[in-house]
Amino acid sequence: MSNALAIASVTAVLKDLLNNGLIDHRVDASVGEVTVSTLPPDRVDALDSQKKSRLNLFMYQVTPNTGWRNVNLPSRNGNGDRISNPPLALDLHYLLSAYGAEELHAEILLGYGMQLFHETPVLTREAIRRSLAPPSPVTAGGDLPPAMAALFTSELADQVEQIKISPATLSTEEISRMWSAFQAKYRPTAVYVASVVLIQSKATTRSALPVRARKVKVVTFKQPIIQQVKSRATPVDPIQLGQAILAGYQLVLDGVDLRGEDTQVLIGGNLVPANQTVVNDDQVIATLPASVPAGVNGAQVVQRTLLGSPPVPHRGTESNVAAFVLQPTIQNIAIANPQSSGSLRSADINLTVNPAIGDTQRVVMFLNEFIPITSPPSSGDEVPNSYSFIAPTRRPLSPPTSPPGPSVNITIPIKNVRAGSYLVRIQVDGAESPLEVNAGGQYVAPLLTLV
Repeated sequence: MSNALAIASVTAVLKDLLNNGLIDHRVDASVGEVTVSTLPPDRVDALDSQKKSRLNLFMYQVTPNTGWRNVNLPSRNGNGDRISNPPLALDLHYLLSAYGAEELHAEILLGYGMQLFHETPVLTREAIRRSLAPPSPVTAGGDLPPAMAALFTSELADQVEQIKISPATLSTEEISRMWSAFQAKYRPTAVYVASVVLIQSKATTRSALPVRARKVKVVTFKQPIIQQVKSRATPVDPIQLGQAILAGYQLVLDGVDLRGEDTQVLIGGNLVPANQTVVNDDQVIATLPASVPAGVNGAQVVQRTLLGSPPVPHRGTESNVAAFVLQPTIQNIAIANPQSSGSLRSADINLTVNPAIGDTQRVVMFLNEFIPITSPPSSGDEVPNSYSFIAPTRRPLSPPTSPPGPSVNITIPIKNVRAGSYLVRIQVDGAESPLEVNAGGQYVAPLLTLV
């Protein structure tokens, strides 16, 4: 690739091409002394007093090259380290203008100049090296002005793509605006584009080791979809839709394309061990992890893709999240600190529940008076007593104290409850514990008796 001197080097080579071509065609025999310059048009007008014919090459615009502008991008990784040196790809736009000292001299010079560019559509590497060669130490002066004597270090001849010269066109309006901006008198002009100049930095880059072998794996894309959530108590029980889902149950996920190369099941954000899942294309059966809390939870099927040698699971596709409600169960009820005030009772109710109650979960206990069906109906319009009590928060009030963590034991104080037998339910984050039913269809347990 070239360095920052490449732009000036291209102009110098084109000037040398015009100069040598005019000499080879002996143009001075017909128009007299000719000067080839690379000056802005307004400066050429200032030299008009010399009354010499002139062919002037002026670079009026530089534009990015669309074919090379995205090569080696991005140039930096996520940490900001340089990983490549993308080239600055440029197209150079030139005006070739002819100035005649006498009538028809301008037309003659422009014709020769356009013929030279037409017959030299590509600047060869040898021509570039010859034009940019440093002045000989035994020869005064040299081909280049003193200020341009270092152009031979531009490495223009060694860049990947050669410089191509192609004609371009400008409308009358564009030409008028351009010469007005130059504040110069218009002269016969042809327009050319030199493409492409590649300027590249030599800054050090961070390079990864080469790839020894390439392994490509093509898989058919399948999107797993969970359509229904069912459950069963044990592996020998029937699968049912709509039944209460309790701790220790098996969750049954019906859907399509559920089986993949490496299929995992997430329930409530917990990964179900592979030995506790049965995976088929249209159904997945997974045992509920003990760490799943009561309340609304989500179930999801995750399919991972095996890549590499040996194969290692990588992230693949994921199903939709299907919601279900895990209901708590009351396993034991105990009464502590009983107090009596006439027919009213107060006490601390100690419950053992499953699953464990989290620190931030909201727990409400409901008491409904139990009246067996076999009892004679009560006289009057008496309604069975019912109460609700909110469990005290388990999160510590002082920040230095660590949270107690999930617990299967919870204490709920009750106050001013009439003596009698009560059906007990708890509600954890909206999920309510079930009640047992006898053969006659009456709720009978769990039961709390206050005497």
